[in-house]
Amino acid sequence: MRALHLPLIALCLTGADRAAPFTVVETGQGFAHLDDALMSVRGQDATVLIAPGTYRECAIQQAGRITFKAAQPGSVVFDGTACEGKAAFVLRGQGSTVDGIVFRNMRVEDGNGAGIRIELGDLTVRNSMFLDSQEGILGATDQRTRIAIDRSTFAGLGQCDETPDCAHSVYVGTGGGVTITNSRFERGRGGHYVKIRAPRVDIADNSFDDTAGRKTNYMIDLPEGATGRIAGNMFVQGTHKENWSGLIVVAAEARKYRSAGLVVEGNTATLAPGQEKGPAFVANASGDRLAVGANRLGPGIKAYEAR
Repeated sequence: MRALHLPLIALCLTGADRAAPFTVVETGQGFAHLDDALMSVRGQDATVLIAPGTYRECAIQQAGRITFKAAQPGSVVFDGTACEGKAAFVLRGQGSTVDGIVFRNMRVEDGNGAGIRIELGDLTVRNSMFLDSQEGILGATDQRTRIAIDRSTFAGLGQCDETPDCAHSVYVGTGGGVTITNSRFERGRGGHYVKIRAPRVDIADNSFDDTAGRKTNYMIDLPEGATGRIAGNMFVQGTHKENWSGLIVVAAEARKYRSAGLVVEGNTATLAPGQEKGPAFVANASGDRLAVGANRLGPGIKAYEAR
């Protein structure tokens, strides 16, 4: 019987009553607003299934493990509304999963308007899009949390001229690890594409296309060092850079985490037509010995630079 129920729920929600587009799967209750759905579960673990539509509202998760899932991937859009002057989703429960949701046009006064602000707990993001905002995903904690991003798109994000501090496509910190896989980064509008403060990273099989970027900096910034791997990615360095000196930069701000053995291999990097400045593919300020293996680098890109 259990195998029969889930398809029936999904079928009902594809034609959901527009008055109650947010359905708690475990109870079958529908709600007019996402925050009301979260309040109904009172910190219990739950899945909220969201009907197709464009929503100009936001939500705060205070507890539990919550999955926010689009009934049809890519059909659910959260547009331009931030809770607490932070993000469309402000997450401070035990854990959160965001699946198939589009976030766009997020702007706030402090320059960090994001689709997701992660403040507590683990985070998994998959099949989602972050578009034309100050930031895609932002958040930091000293706890040993896990952040995983897969099959998602980040475009038209970042800024360095609206506020004194830059915003980035993804800017996260954790005492645990960060994994980014099978995702696309493009058309940055300032800052770095990926900036991570964590002891361990796994950044693999992504594409970073800076050809239409403006005022961008590094593709991957590990400002306090990290171990792990950066592998199988494709990079194109654009012509309108604010800082063109490195694609992957390690420990530029501090040596908080050891970087010995960080694997960088199997990547491909080229310069866009018209880019004449020669960056370093890996710029290492950690003082540790990295495991830089074979990478396919186009003309004008230096393989390695110690700083």
